[in-house]
Amino acid sequence: MTDPGSFSVMTFNLRFGLADDGPDCWENRKKGYPLLFEHYQPDFVGFQEVNNFQADFLCRLLDGYGFIGRRDTSPELWQNNLIFYRKQWTCKAANHLFLSRTPQKESRLDGSRWPRQCTLGQFEQGDMAVVMANTHFDFAETVQALSAGLVVDFLSEFSPGSLTDLPTVITGDFNSIPGGAAHRVFLDNGFEDAFENAHAYTFHGFTGKDRGGHIDWILYRGGITPLNQKIVRERFSGHFPSDHFPVLVEFTR
Repeated sequence: MTDPGSFSVMTFNLRFGLADDGPDCWENRKKGYPLLFEHYQPDFVGFQEVNNFQADFLCRLLDGYGFIGRRDTSPELWQNNLIFYRKQWTCKAANHLFLSRTPQKESRLDGSRWPRQCTLGQFEQGDMAVVMANTHFDFAETVQALSAGLVVDFLSEFSPGSLTDLPTVITGDFNSIPGGAAHRVFLDNGFEDAFENAHAYTFHGFTGKDRGGHIDWILYRGGITPLNQKIVRERFSGHFPSDHFPVLVEFTR
């Protein structure tokens, strides 16, 4: 952190590591990750679409970070939503839930192609406390809206009473652009979009060009303000790190 009242957050869809991406396969892309995280060192990173072997790689690379959200019993094709946090922060509480009517067990909403998930953590450093949520939504707009409502409910249950006033940040791949049904649910529940009036595409399909709009969001509430916003469009070691651009925001109290 640059000062005790600020912190930075990245959201980053890593891209399923078993995908047949030709020259942009995981083994090629990961060679640029040391440069990426040497240049950008956020306090928190919400990773989506992480296979367990990718999580192992990130743990070795980001040795100055702790993390939450991994399910070690998951099958090979499983994708985790992980929150990495710099070890200057202490994780005081964590939870992992499914975006479904039965969030405590592996399940999905009707109309969802995959059993989508949400990872939550409460972190402290000195007199600063932050609640983080990291998620990945499915494709149908009705399912996305229901998922947004569930994330809001999860946060309410995770930080009850006076804790609801804590600075709270949501990261994720929402598979929809701002202004849609899911986005409105969050805004109607007191969240703001860190890129309000400055949206640009984040999904590019390894082309560097717009292939799906601004679908990777960072939302916030609770007395914090975004200072700087950046969509990381660089190549590292000759490759884009993913088919999504990492998205970075610095907040201050």
